[in-house]
Amino acid sequence: MRMIPLATTVAFAALAAACGASGQNAPAPQAGAPLETRPANGTGQTPAFPGQTRAPAVTTSVAMAHTVVASGLDHPWGMALLPDGRWLVTERSGKLSIIGPDGTKSPAIAGLPAVDARGQGGLLDVVVGPTFASDRMIYWSYAEPREGGNATSVARGALSADGSRVDNVQVIFRALPIYDGDKHFGSSLAFAPDGKLFVTLGERSDRPMRPQAQDLGSHMGKTIRINADGTVPSDNPFVGQAGALPEIWSLGHRNVQGIAIGADGKVWTVEHGTRGGDEVNLDQRGLNYGWPDAAYGVEYAGGAINAGTTQKEGTEQPVYYWDPVIAPGGATLYSGAMFPGWQGNLLIAGLKEKHIARLVIQNDRVVGEERLLTDLGERIRDVAVGPDGAVWAITDEANGKLVRLATR
Repeated sequence: MRMIPLATTVAFAALAAACGASGQNAPAPQAGAPLETRPANGTGQTPAFPGQTRAPAVTTSVAMAHTVVASGLDHPWGMALLPDGRWLVTERSGKLSIIGPDGTKSPAIAGLPAVDARGQGGLLDVVVGPTFASDRMIYWSYAEPREGGNATSVARGALSADGSRVDNVQVIFRALPIYDGDKHFGSSLAFAPDGKLFVTLGERSDRPMRPQAQDLGSHMGKTIRINADGTVPSDNPFVGQAGALPEIWSLGHRNVQGIAIGADGKVWTVEHGTRGGDEVNLDQRGLNYGWPDAAYGVEYAGGAINAGTTQKEGTEQPVYYWDPVIAPGGATLYSGAMFPGWQGNLLIAGLKEKHIARLVIQNDRVVGEERLLTDLGERIRDVAVGPDGAVWAITDEANGKLVRLATR
């Protein structure tokens, strides 16, 4: 880790738009003091390239305020915008509901399969299918109870016209192997512009399971790419390779709970590290992202990870990492009218640090960071953008909330 003085964070006003730091095609913010000033956990670790961690602080210059739209949610996990402006919101206990912009919450939607709601497991992410206008198809991921344990699965079904149930439910993907545990299920979902569905998976956390992140015969610790019906695209990188599961897109991940895919098709994933190793990755076809052979940070219990190896030949470096960690949840790429200076910025939910991280991305590198929604004081689980460009979030609490962040 490079040595950075513990100075007061400096916010930079030299931004290209009135709403804050510019997007991907504008000049970079001025270099300066980093937003993060706390001591790193991974002492002595050196970033692989400048700007890989501790980006300069940037500040949005317009006034913002948040509104709690709905509360009383039981540890909500995922959210997806319906075409009519209402939100599908999952609760980890197994409920899926629709919440309107006025806070009106529907009864739990009927027809979903059972979930294993233990530890980090339960009902996880939800997305609206790209052909929803014609078939009303929605997709969700969940910890599925199975003989001998559980694993992450993805199902789809048609949302009824009145929103009360899902019909013709199909499980389109089941991760293997089965494991009797309660951690690191992943699992975020996102459709690419070409209609392919990406699914992120954790390696199940426990030490005996970690090596499976490097095993192409296991789905654990992988990003998965499938067709909307669950079949395997013929151009997946490991199709036809002996011993490899054909759904795999990339490997070497620890626990990815955030994914965002741009209009250009670039896949950004965000994963939980150990103490000091949360990562943002540009998740590319067939590549290996290192876990557990190379990682930043240290073990939760203390001590080095794999003898402190942070770089290894044949593995990819994260575009960005946090040390100390923010415990990242869901993610989205901003596109909207309310904050024009944020176009192309990556918004990431922060659980441990209770904020939304706004990362300014230029040329596939992070050049600035801001913390949003810090006054709410709750664990941010997922983040999304509404039709008018306002930012919406859900909080992972026993009394979870749906929150709208907008200009005043």
